[in-house]
Amino acid sequence: MSLTGQQMIGTERTDSQGRVFYAVNPATGERLSPAFCEGTEGDVDRAAQLAERDFDAFRATDLERRGAFLEAVADELIALGDQLLNRAAEETGLPKARLEGERGRTVNQLRLFAQLVREGSWLGARIDRGNPGRTPLPKPDVRMLHLPLGPVAVFGASNFPLAFSVAGGDTASALAAGCPVVVKGHPAHPGTSELAGRAIVAAIRTCGMPAGSFSLVQGSGHEVGIAMARHPLIKAVAFTGSLAGGRALFDQAATRPEPIPVFAEMGSINPVFLLPGALRERGGEIATGFVEALTLGVGQFCTNPGVVFAIRSVEFESFASLVEAELAAKPAGIMLHAGIRQNFHEGATRLAAVRGVAQNGETGPPGRGGCAAAALLLRTDCPTFLANPTLETEVFGPASLIVECDSYDDMLAAARHLKGQLTATIHGAGDDSATIPALARVLERKAGRLIFNGFPTGVEVCHAMTHGGPYPATTDSRFSSVGTAAINRFLRPVSYQNFPVELLPETLRDGSPLQAWRLIDGVLCRGELPRRAPV
Repeated sequence: MSLTGQQMIGTERTDSQGRVFYAVNPATGERLSPAFCEGTEGDVDRAAQLAERDFDAFRATDLERRGAFLEAVADELIALGDQLLNRAAEETGLPKARLEGERGRTVNQLRLFAQLVREGSWLGARIDRGNPGRTPLPKPDVRMLHLPLGPVAVFGASNFPLAFSVAGGDTASALAAGCPVVVKGHPAHPGTSELAGRAIVAAIRTCGMPAGSFSLVQGSGHEVGIAMARHPLIKAVAFTGSLAGGRALFDQAATRPEPIPVFAEMGSINPVFLLPGALRERGGEIATGFVEALTLGVGQFCTNPGVVFAIRSVEFESFASLVEAELAAKPAGIMLHAGIRQNFHEGATRLAAVRGVAQNGETGPPGRGGCAAAALLLRTDCPTFLANPTLETEVFGPASLIVECDSYDDMLAAARHLKGQLTATIHGAGDDSATIPALARVLERKAGRLIFNGFPTGVEVCHAMTHGGPYPATTDSRFSSVGTAAINRFLRPVSYQNFPVELLPETLRDGSPLQAWRLIDGVLCRGELPRRAPV
């Protein structure tokens, strides 16, 4: 299967007129073939028009067919074999073993959403049966169902070229909800994006889905993304990336004549709190685990542990020394692309320049085309952290700041001071049990996921996962971008009052053959309606 560099508008491939761009191997600096067409506002408009044209047909597909379609996408990704993995490795510098694992995650989340679609609880069906004999006023018959929003714009992420990209979780959850998807592929891995896009198109043809269910528009600049966020037919945006990028899309969508939701996951510093008992019992184990989490994937995870809080003690000093020694032994790694490497150097330099911050290790200015980066450890005290907002800024890459506290009260003050986070971690043992509850209550208000005696890297794709958090971690802390709850971003409730049975959606009919869970007169059940309680 040869790459074409073309846009994918529905099931058709097209050449955009004008400029082209290329992928670059971050390990070698080599420019990779072929040339990829720069997308245009016209491409976005054609994709959005096609998505709107086929929206009703796609959302009307029965749940079994839609589930089979998601499974077919997974099968097509597997069928690409080593071609997908090899191209992704060339474009990102990620090792093949990591990409094999990421492909597995991508495939598994598609299959998980297929199971969810068939099960039907996500429809949120509620039935409150009427009672015309109620006095002084009759009770109307009211039934509610969640329906898809409409065409969704998805932005591929740089750090997960498969799991958070063209066929990743945002696309899977939007398609599961019944929303057509228009994807902007990330410019750092356009070949990987094209291959994944072709897998989705193949599944569309195999399953007889409407052509407008999916489109892929590629481009190296911001024009395509802005056009997608502002297009009047796009009804929601899903984005994973930087705070600047997510906020720019949010602002664009908010100033439209019809504002739309932007579900942007924008990263965080993911604080780790080390309590004294944990350091006494297993300080060495925690140090090793922290170093592995910090350097995993060259630190290019939105859940990277970017700040550590601990109370001054002999055990803390031993922990810090072990971390420094283990980081010094870690070789530099290749970052995803030159832009990320440049931003890492600039961010680390900005933090190290704060008065009261000590630096262990050097990032070094990136060379021409160079993408290698070594881990960096910084250290400061609690008053300096509280006084300098710069120290709460995410540095995307293998950098972390250790904050030394004088007391538990200092640590609690730092927790209260934090902005919104994706995760927060507590390490505790023994006597720490008396202080953990108060700290956990504070962190519940700050983060979407709390971890105990572990580290935040590695986000399990499951029903109970929350990958989100208060701003600036995301633009809407009520939703998750990972796990089956991610489908809720692309749904809205609609109530039907006193509708004839034959005009109701099948899920809301009294004798519906569907086995979806429904809340009927306040009772959660499946299958036939329960007998009405005496009034």
